[in-house]
Amino acid sequence: MAAALANRARWHKWTLELNPSGSSSRSCDKQNGQADFMCPVAYSDKQLPDIRVQETDRMVVEKFCWDIALAPLKQLPMNLFIMYTAGNNISIFPIMMVCMMAWRPIQALMSMSAIFKVLGNSTQHWLQCLLYFIGNLLGLALAVYKCQVMGLLPTHSSDWLAFLQPPQRVEYMGGGLVL
Repeated sequence: MAAALANRARWHKWTLELNPSGSSSRSCDKQNGQADFMCPVAYSDKQLPDIRVQETDRMVVEKFCWDIALAPLKQLPMNLFIMYTAGNNISIFPIMMVCMMAWRPIQALMSMSAIFKVLGNSTQHWLQCLLYFIGNLLGLALAVYKCQVMGLLPTHSSDWLAFLQPPQRVEYMGGGLVL
């Protein structure tokens, strides 16, 4: 007993007694009712709501919805570059590129209901859906323009009537000089 008092006298003010045998000990194991160990300092069973996490989740959802809405508009510069590099000649690779440029927006426009469901979590739902729709229409218009430039669209009467002659060129260019 004298040894215990001597040890207690050596303790400092900031030390804690973690002996569960004391009368002030509190058990963390409330289900079994056993006092095997004490709860740490400032321990509480009550969980506090983390508002910061909810705000961060909302911001992530908004950013994700804007990324989906702006994706077709972000593809337009790449499609322009592909159109430029494909050229205007009619061969299998430029035609395949134009078909893929036309098919992607058509496929996206056919699945608009799924995109509306995804974008429904956002606060700016209608603006995002409108931008997504306009971006896909611009991509489709770009593909149709490329088909017209390549001569794949019937734009003259002679394209579907056999007895009409195709229009004649008014001038020819060669090497930067008018011939």
